[in-house]
Amino acid sequence: MTSTDLTVVEARGITKRFGPTVALDNAGIAIRAGETHALVGRNGAGKSTLVSILTGLQRPDLGEVRFAGEPAPPLADRDAWRRLVACVYQRSTIIPALTVAENLFINRQTEGRVINWRALRARARAVLDQYGLDIDAGAPAGTLGIEQRQLVEIARALSFGARFIILDEPTAQLDGPAIGRLFERMRALREQGVTMMFISHHLEEVYEICQTVTVFRDARHVLTRPVAELPHDALVAAMTGEAATAYQARKRQVRKRAPVVLAAHGLTLADRFRDVDLAVRAGEIVGLAGSGSSGKVGLAESLVGLRRPDAGTITINGVTPRPGDVPAALRAGVGFVPQDRHEQGFVPLLSIGENATMPIAHKLGRFGAISPSRRRARAAGMIETLDIKTTGPDQPVGDLSGGNAQKVVLARALADDPAALVVINPTAGVDIKAKRALLGSVEDAAARGAGAVLVSDELDDLRICDRVLVMFHGRVTKELPRGWSESELVAAMEGID
Repeated sequence: MTSTDLTVVEARGITKRFGPTVALDNAGIAIRAGETHALVGRNGAGKSTLVSILTGLQRPDLGEVRFAGEPAPPLADRDAWRRLVACVYQRSTIIPALTVAENLFINRQTEGRVINWRALRARARAVLDQYGLDIDAGAPAGTLGIEQRQLVEIARALSFGARFIILDEPTAQLDGPAIGRLFERMRALREQGVTMMFISHHLEEVYEICQTVTVFRDARHVLTRPVAELPHDALVAAMTGEAATAYQARKRQVRKRAPVVLAAHGLTLADRFRDVDLAVRAGEIVGLAGSGSSGKVGLAESLVGLRRPDAGTITINGVTPRPGDVPAALRAGVGFVPQDRHEQGFVPLLSIGENATMPIAHKLGRFGAISPSRRRARAAGMIETLDIKTTGPDQPVGDLSGGNAQKVVLARALADDPAALVVINPTAGVDIKAKRALLGSVEDAAARGAGAVLVSDELDDLRICDRVLVMFHGRVTKELPRGWSESELVAAMEGID
């Protein structure tokens, strides 16, 4: 028997219910040793539930999990699970205040009562060297970039001894070059005998890095096939139950005399961007494109007050709010969808209604009291407009799939009918249908007269823009009108004339 014939992990006949919701319905997966196996499906297909079962965080109602043919250990034996399977989640679990070494061996710093810090750093360097990671073991984790934090998480996961690792949307917050480096690292790990399950909504990544793909739809297993034997359209059809259709941007004409609703003049922020001028008219969608170091995200965050620029002015709907003041920017008439929905986009334990109506809470009652019925009514309208899959306005946002949670974040941004909208990577980590709904809602806002700034690492997202400003090393270097070619945009993003 060859190594690729050995099934490292198998989930058979898995059924899992949460109250009336069927999260998995007789679903399963089998992953062979040494392969990178993709698990894809729309938000709510059951992927996250399967991950929780494969990592021993949830017990299936029916079915079983086996590792190398042996039954999975009891849920209470966490050490046994860590030796079998590791998971790197989309949302970072690195603790910024601790060093890299402390994060690598958290809760494993010492066998005795006193921590030997020199030995701990040496152990950490050995782990980092084993996987070829050029990261300072003594550096505070908070100083690391997104890419480095992710590599530390991978090294920590493997340090328990597991040779099977689950990567849950690992590219969602990485730019193109960083994704390429991650894939190089994944190939190197595979050569070292590590088996991986790769979860992504970016199907081109599945074709680039994976050998096998499994599709879940509506809580059921639909197919498992070698990637090389499955055409792109067939994969999309398996995920959605329908033929693939690209999002079609609407035809839109921006009035030349439309008022400017969002403007920046001479905007500068050290080590981010410098001397940026920007003017967005009512009804216009302006894209910002560039690499992760281009400054595009920092510029967008400065427009809404998350960052305080060192120089320049920002005007929103005729008002110049105090720099670095988010509430002032919101009062001036801007709506905002942040890059990290988990940290900045919503409060997981609060309901959809509470999250979505935060900007208009003062309008939902009298004398400082909020009317629950009015809040639910407004939230119900948002749920219908954005097609949020939920049991109702009172459901906690933390219980929603990624795409539906992102719709709640957009609903909140649009709640007070903003004059300007700033949206950062709105479709990261969401499925095809959710992407269409989110981009359509941005176009709806423009049709109502809002001006929008759309920052995205997804080139297809930028198709809805009336023009795209390309940033390179902190400066706007090119403006492309609607109808640009992908090669033209990528060349500008890479600094090629």
